[in-house]
Amino acid sequence: MRYIPFFLLLIFVLTSCSKQPVEKKILIPVEKKKPTPIEREITGLIPETVIQKAEKKYGKYVRNRYEAFNEKLRELQNSSEELKLEEINNFFNNVPFVDDMKIWSQKDYWATPLEFLGKDKGDCEDFVIAKYFSLRNLGIDSKKLYFSYVKSTRFKETHMVLSYFKTPDSIPLILDNINFKIFPADQRKDLTPIYNFNGESLYHTNKQGQNGQKVYKIWDKLIQDRAHKKWDILVNNIKKNKL
Repeated sequence: MRYIPFFLLLIFVLTSCSKQPVEKKILIPVEKKKPTPIEREITGLIPETVIQKAEKKYGKYVRNRYEAFNEKLRELQNSSEELKLEEINNFFNNVPFVDDMKIWSQKDYWATPLEFLGKDKGDCEDFVIAKYFSLRNLGIDSKKLYFSYVKSTRFKETHMVLSYFKTPDSIPLILDNINFKIFPADQRKDLTPIYNFNGESLYHTNKQGQNGQKVYKIWDKLIQDRAHKKWDILVNNIKKNKL
């Protein structure tokens, strides 16, 4: 943080050459003002220019969704990580689930948070993406957050959730758009963990959802390459404020 230096002003008392006694002036020390604290920058807020652009594409009601998101980020700036997880999870779980084919005419499209809120619908990956980047903007370390590929035993298909690790050895908490309540992974008996991924690393997972061995095998390389490619496209779209 940059501090503004304060300088003391030297006051010289000028006297005449008269022989009259000169009254000594008492110098009252000036109290130094404390530097004005710099307000912490809130990252991830949706700019007004983007909101106006979105209104032209999605209609007037998108403003309500974007401004509600901005307000949520402001509200949670100084909150605990636990509260941030709960509030962000609840906020995005209000968005309706709709399959990618119906929205984008693609089997597996990773929407930006702006697209997700703009359309006001998305599939499981879109929920995870929006929660992940919102929590990152709220200051949670990327080492604590992972996109987790799982198998849903209830629906007999693959699914994606967001995993939060309080410590590297913790059993992760699961943020999910199917079960809205946050539970530790070992209490989600309906989910079978497969991989954890966060743009930096890809891990096999154990039965408790914890990171196991890093992916190195050649037959897993295809999964890793595919995940990184989709990640790079997603991050680039987010940087461009893709609507």
